[in-house]
Amino acid sequence: MVLYSAGKDITEDAVTAILNAAGAEVDASKVKALVASLEGVDIKEAIDSASVMAAPAAVAATAAPAEADAGAAAAPEEDSKSEEEAEEEAAAGLSALFG
Repeated sequence: MVLYSAGKDITEDAVTAILNAAGAEVDASKVKALVASLEGVDIKEAIDSASVMAAPAAVAATAAPAEADAGAAAAPEEDSKSEEEAEEEAAAGLSALFG
């Protein structure tokens, strides 16, 4: 994300440099896999689709306390299913970043 935001090419050297600057331990094989998985990915489009997927989850998370305060009684299975679906949708949007 730092490289993308800065308008720089996402290369193994660039990712390694950022991780080193952050004081993180660098696993060269993971860096290589990350760079390879991002090859050909439109990062802006992936961010936009992840934002769209995350928005319903954020609204649901905000609405849940309000419903609880209002005394709304929902079945626990329904709540967990909604949360699971929201998590799956968010993960699907984020997976586009990694191929």
